[in-house]
Amino acid sequence: MAPEPAAHGGGRAVTLARLGPLGRLPLQLVLPVGLVTLWWWTSRDSTSYLFPPLADIVESLRDDWLHGRVSSDLWPSLRRFGLGYLIAAMAGVVAGTAIGLAPRLRRTTQPVTEFVRSIPSPLLFPVALVLFGIGDGSKVALIVLGSVWPVLLNTVDGVRGVDQQVLDVARSFRLGPWLRITRVILPAAGPKIAAGLRIGLSVALLLMVVSEMRGGTNGLGFQIRSDQRSFDTASSYAGVIVIGLIGLVVNLLFVAVESRVMRWHRGARAGGLSETPGLLR
Repeated sequence: MAPEPAAHGGGRAVTLARLGPLGRLPLQLVLPVGLVTLWWWTSRDSTSYLFPPLADIVESLRDDWLHGRVSSDLWPSLRRFGLGYLIAAMAGVVAGTAIGLAPRLRRTTQPVTEFVRSIPSPLLFPVALVLFGIGDGSKVALIVLGSVWPVLLNTVDGVRGVDQQVLDVARSFRLGPWLRITRVILPAAGPKIAAGLRIGLSVALLLMVVSEMRGGTNGLGFQIRSDQRSFDTASSYAGVIVIGLIGLVVNLLFVAVESRVMRWHRGARAGGLSETPGLLR
């Protein structure tokens, strides 16, 4: 009897899963290596101002972002990004939990929430400048204003979606409000909160660059804008590559932490079991 097509697909998926991270690494490197090779080959003899040779970009990357601009620009950018994202994550989870648990509070805050989150975050930078000044405060505030929404809205959705049976079991154990929130509700809402935190990560990185381009005196965004204005395209591209590398690294770190914290969720899905978290597992 001829095997069914689905069996072939399932077999390939199982084979890839069994490879492990180190086994999958060569497959994940094929496309990036191919793109870099193509870029190097097509730009090697370029004299275009807009398309400098990749060798010049690599040289600028090494001289500027591995030595000269680390303490003066790279570190300040990372500090603003990390501080703004942490404040947004904590504010989003706390406020989202409160709104998700209180229907009256949700109805009261919904008009303001929908109004503010509809405004493109870069347009709020003048307001941040007035409130927090031209220093780091306004840049961190803009990161918070933009990256808090995916965390908050996903937390509200996750808290509202907690299985009523799980809540009933928690009540039958006579758990207090604090234990219900920390051991039952937040773990149950964890997958959606994690999705919001991951989206907020990329938004925070974007707004870090925007705030430094519009009102910075140092940082990645400020240097990229300065390089563009001085027609130093190779240095400008080098800064863009650094931003991409930062995004790649923080995303890998997030996925590693998420995999560890949410391993109960993955185990429940793999076993086809009810996703009952925290104390009630």
